[in-house]
This record gives sequence, C-alpha cells and structure tokens, in this order.
Amino acid sequence: MNLIAVVSNNFDAFITVVVLIMSIILFIKNSIAPELTGLLCVGIFIATGVLSPEKALAGFGSPSLITLMGLFAVSSALFKSGALDRVRELISSESIRTPRKLISLIAFLIAPISGIVPNTPVVASLLPLIEGWCERRNISPSKVLLPLSFATLLGGTLTLLGSSVNLLVSDISQQLGYGALELFSLTSIGIPVWLIGTTYMILVSDILLPDRGRDKDFIRNGDMNIYFTEVTIPSSSELVGQSVRNSRLQRRFDVDVLELQRNGKVILPPLADRKIEPDDRLIIRVTRADLLRLQQEHTILLGENKKSLAGTNVFSDDEGTKTFEALLPAGSTLAGASLRELRFRQRHNATVLALRRGQQTVQERLGQAVLRAGDVLLLQAPLDSIRGLQASNDLLILDQFEDDLPVLIKKPISIAIAIGMVVLPAVTNIPLVGSVLLAVITMVAFGCLRPAEIQKSIRLDVILLLGSLSCFSVAMQVTGLADLIAVNLNFVLNGMPLYFALVVIFVSTVILTQFISNAASVALILPVAIEFSSVLGIAPSALIMLVLFGASQSFLTPMGYQTNLMVYGPGRYRFFDIAKYGAGLTLIMSFTVPALIILNFR
Repeated sequence: MNLIAVVSNNFDAFITVVVLIMSIILFIKNSIAPELTGLLCVGIFIATGVLSPEKALAGFGSPSLITLMGLFAVSSALFKSGALDRVRELISSESIRTPRKLISLIAFLIAPISGIVPNTPVVASLLPLIEGWCERRNISPSKVLLPLSFATLLGGTLTLLGSSVNLLVSDISQQLGYGALELFSLTSIGIPVWLIGTTYMILVSDILLPDRGRDKDFIRNGDMNIYFTEVTIPSSSELVGQSVRNSRLQRRFDVDVLELQRNGKVILPPLADRKIEPDDRLIIRVTRADLLRLQQEHTILLGENKKSLAGTNVFSDDEGTKTFEALLPAGSTLAGASLRELRFRQRHNATVLALRRGQQTVQERLGQAVLRAGDVLLLQAPLDSIRGLQASNDLLILDQFEDDLPVLIKKPISIAIAIGMVVLPAVTNIPLVGSVLLAVITMVAFGCLRPAEIQKSIRLDVILLLGSLSCFSVAMQVTGLADLIAVNLNFVLNGMPLYFALVVIFVSTVILTQFISNAASVALILPVAIEFSSVLGIAPSALIMLVLFGASQSFLTPMGYQTNLMVYGPGRYRFFDIAKYGAGLTLIMSFTVPALIILNFR
C-alpha cells in the first residue's frame, strides 16, 4: 500500500503527518518549550477535526497523570522530611574514599530509590553533596557525576513509579486497548537491566570517565564552582592604581580578567600590565567563594548592585535574603534570551550575581549573555522570591533552604507512608492511583506536607507535556497512519528473525530519544511498534515494554535526559564525554533488552 498516496487522499492523515513533522522539528530545535509544542499539536488536532475534544484531551484526565501528580507531592514530602539523610551520611562516610567506591554506592543505593521517587529531585539533592565529597578528596567531579545520572535512569525502570515516561506508556497502552501497566510490570526486566548497567558503570569508570578537575583553567584553589560575571571597580577600592598582575585579584584570589571596559571602550587581553581605574568594568572568571569575599570587602561591585556604592552588602542575609544557585533545565522558557531582555531582576525580584556554563568561557557582559539550558546562575533574593522561583519550572534551585524543611520527627512517618503506597496495590485490589492519592492525604494529615505545598510540588511543565502527547498516539490510530506505516516498514523486518527485529525497533527508539524528549519518542513510536506484533508473532505488551526501555536509554547526549544536563556543567564535561561513557552501555542494552523481552513474553 502506497503511504504517500493514502496520505495525500486522506485529509486527517495528511494533517496528522504535518503535525508530527512539525512537532519533531520543534522538539529538536527547542525554540519553544516542549509542553507548548504538545499543547499546539492538541489545538491543531481539535481545530482541524482530526480528533474530537474528548479524545484530544483524554490524556489530561488519565489515571496515570493523576498518579504522577500525586507522586510529585509524595516525593516532596520525603525530601523535605529528610528521608535521604541516611544516604547523604553514607556518601560522606570515611570508608568511601575512591571514585569506584562512590559509584558502587550510587549504583546500588540510589538506583532503587529512583524506582519510586522521580530522579530529578534525587540528583538535585545529592549533587552539592557529591561535589563537596570531590573537593575534600581532591577528585574531579567528572569521575563520579555522570554515573549519578545514569544510575537514576537505570533505577527508573524498576517500577512503574520510577519515571513519568513509564506512566505515559501505561496511559497510551490503556487508550489503545491493551490495558494499563501494573506497578511491578517492568521489574522482571528492570532488575537485570539495572544490574548489568551497574556492572558496566563500575568496571569502565576508571577508563572511560574523563578527569576534567585538574584543568588549571577551570579549577582554582580546589574550588570547582567557577563563575563568569561582570564587576565594577569603585573609587574606594584598593585595586585602583594597581596593575592587574600585581593586584589582589591574582596575587591572592587568582581571578582571571577576561575583558576590561573603560569609558565605553573594550580592552581585550593581554591585560596583565593594565592599571585599574575607578569605574572600570571587568569581566572575570572567579570561584563562588572568592566572589563573595571580594564583594564583602567592597573590593568590587557587581554590575547591577548600585546600592553597594553606599556600602550595602548584597550577600548579607538581612531581611531573609539568601545567595543560592539555580540551574536552567531543558525546556526552560528563559533559554534563548538575555537577562536584560527578560528583565529578570524586575520579574523575579532576584539579582543574578554570576553565570556558570560548564567549560565554556562566557565573555559577554552579564546582562547581555544569552542563557542556555544547563547554565547555572548564582542568585541573590529574599526568601519569598526564592519560594516563587522554586514553584517555577524555568529554574531548578540547587541549594537547600532549611527554613523550608519540616521537623525531622516526620521522617519515619513519611517513609512508612511511602512504603505503604508501594505495598498497598501489590497486596490488595486498590489501583495504584488510589494508593498514591491516599498517600498524599495521609502525608498532609500527619503534617509531613502542608496543603499549599502540594500545588507547589507539581511540575506543571511535565503534566502539560505528558497530557498533550497522548493525542499523537490516538491520532495515528484513528487516522490509520500507524497501520500504514507498519505495512510500509514491514519490508525492513520481513523475514528477519524475531530477536534482530526487536533490536531494530529498540535501536530506533534509542536514537530518536537522544534528539527529542523520551516522552515524545514514546508517543510517536509506540503505536507503530504495536502494529508489528502480529507480523513478529509476539504479544503487543512485549513491544510496549521494548519501546519503554528504549526510551529510557538516554546515555549518549547531554540533552537526552534532564539529569544528564544537570551534571553536565558541574562535571565540566564535554559533549562527547557522555557518548564515550554511555555508548558501551547503550550497545549492551541494545542486545540485552530484546533478549529479556523474548524470555519474558514467549
């Protein structure tokens, strides 16, 4: 059957193909937030009549999405009650002294936790702790941070709760008439995948993980938090009249001056013999600790902080202000614009003090630097503004604020409730969504979570993306595109042994996942893959699992998954560092997962 001829004669199929191509382009270019791309597609399907509003919006009322919303609240209560304190103590233990031992601890302890708690908050909570461990041991963070991300990805396939993608697959499976996945449907395959992946990560860590921490251009005085910022020299500064070479900037603090701006003119290196004058503006590379010290001593003024001219210390905690770090996650609407264009200070009541961007040198003025996903901002703001930023999906706060944590006496209660949430659907007929909702209410009833914190804990960007993406699968089924694509691609798999056919489908999913979100790749590939079940002589549920695990193999690019992006900057990784460490793991999984699928479903 000619796919092109059918599409050209079928208006609904034609519109669906156009929307699919448009969405893939938007997902890859990331010109607008992924959730907005999903909502745009829903709107087009409804406006053109391809889907009725009920079918297009069915994903927003699915049990899987409600489950995910409840899971966000439960995980928030766990983190705020200090449920991971024991894990943090183990990482800080004196017995963990080498990268391999730390990777082993991460792989065997953190991965199971990621089976029931979303991996993003797990990585955010442990990232500063592991950076501190690296600093104390004089070890490059690049030797341990990437395994942290990979371990949470592997752990996310242990149970249905491990990833939002798992819940999306369950939702699509139910909409297509194959039933929802159960809590432990993934476990028989997830455990071997986790153990094999863990073994690989430990064995090759010394060989394939780079050592970026000893690069003298980026590590100063043992501090790995190198920022780029713009400062002004006040007339009262002791730097006035000194050359850059002989000033305290380099004699004591080892600050790199990248550019000097004087009277509207830009002076580029070499700057060592240039004498510093009042009102000079410098673009510098500096550690967080040194920047705070220089500002506290009024040696420099940060570009936007004119109040400092009167002696105000922007780093003081007067009136509840805090200095903290925040990461721009993938899909942040702030990416692609400068701080000046965003009017960041006015909109968020927070001052950007400095910018960190992996190993890249940022030589623009701070207000003119175009933000990118993965950037880390050093911010200063009142506590009320910080809480507003925590509720936003545009920034991920990396620092912990003790004032937001309930008393630790709630920790055993919150852990018991979480365990009950997992056990209840396994031993009774209560559906998973009911168990999760009961857990949320119980958390509130016992004071582990305040009602106002439930809304704040839910990531609206994830909910909008997953709720909208299910319309892709429905449209492909309703218009017959899934059947047509399967028939036209049948010649590729025709006559191929089952095992190798599954390898082809798995690898196709993995490749697509590296360039668009794993949720989007599931929505696009799953309805097509299911159509091969009769041709290959295997149950549709087997192909559902195959696509699910393929979409979870984000081991090749920093954009493949948000946790990769979170460790990319702090680890000082280069683009191909992730592929170098993850290619072998991807190759192993490409041959292992199809074999496990056959063993479990034949």
